[in-house]
Amino acid sequence: MTQPATRRTVLATGAGALALGCVGCGAEKGGEAASASSAPASAAASSPAAQEAAADGKALARTSDIPEGGGKVFKEEKVVVTQPKKGDFKAFSAICTHQGCTVNTVADGTIDCPCHGSRFRIEDGSVARGPATRPLPKRSIKVDGKSIRLT
Repeated sequence: MTQPATRRTVLATGAGALALGCVGCGAEKGGEAASASSAPASAAASSPAAQEAAADGKALARTSDIPEGGGKVFKEEKVVVTQPKKGDFKAFSAICTHQGCTVNTVADGTIDCPCHGSRFRIEDGSVARGPATRPLPKRSIKVDGKSIRLT
């Protein structure tokens, strides 16, 4: 003969299911992960090959993709790469320092923001025309042969 479920039984069963569902959830920074599945990932991340790949950064473009005297905006990476002079590559944040819009074009020696008309110089990210008052922050890239990597 079965008995009807009591409120206590339902709550206890729900709490148990919730606890079981959290098995495998990792701890926050500084804590240990509760899941053994994170061990291979962390081991792989500490391998020499993984460390070398991380040090090289994400490949953005080939040097031939960046026009001399111009540049290219990489919206996903939030970076703009310019080539003010042949073989001289620079990188800056693609986030306008005025109100946080993403710049969208590089033309006539400037990096241009579509929102309020701010323009920044391709040589150093400095303000060429406001309303922005601060330069675009520099970003670190590595040019290796014909490849440009974000570091």
